[in-house]
Amino acid sequence: MSRTAHLARLERERLLVLERRGKARAEALAVQGGIAETIALSQGRGSAIEAPATPRKPHRRQAGLEWLVRQGRLNDQQKRAGERYGTYYRRAAAGADIGSSLDIKHGDNPSGTSIGEVLAQAEARAAAAAKLALYRRKLHQHPLLLAACDLVCGEELTPREAARTDREAGRLEAVLEVALDLLAQEGGAQGS
Repeated sequence: MSRTAHLARLERERLLVLERRGKARAEALAVQGGIAETIALSQGRGSAIEAPATPRKPHRRQAGLEWLVRQGRLNDQQKRAGERYGTYYRRAAAGADIGSSLDIKHGDNPSGTSIGEVLAQAEARAAAAAKLALYRRKLHQHPLLLAACDLVCGEELTPREAARTDREAGRLEAVLEVALDLLAQEGGAQGS
């Protein structure tokens, strides 16, 4: 290989490396721009987004209770009451649905769970539903109190996400504080 051909090949390799670096930088900037746009849109809809402590970690969406506590709008008793309500709400609503067994042949188990596990899940779900019903009775089945607890504690929405306007968000927050005070009083007396 001649000296000119060797130098041309080296120059071509150098240019390819520079091109790859430029593409990587452009892609990184596009990703950062996309992340910033997503965060801005989420915050515009009322989501509370927590920036990571280190740049390598992802941004994290804050749950409604967590956001209210960080803003200093809820005390520890209210937070604990809301967390209990939310835990039972999600347990009662979630879980694997018990499907039909009409199309399953003997010995087949497509989900990989035993009947004992399915029954244990159903029992845990029923117990959570019973505890949630008790909490709802403590709130006197009041629709505004229940809606506030369901949205912020159960669905983990911030008041701004759950409401259409700032005024409604403020009202929802006030109603939630009343509901959590009621649950905290009852929970503290019985130690639930």
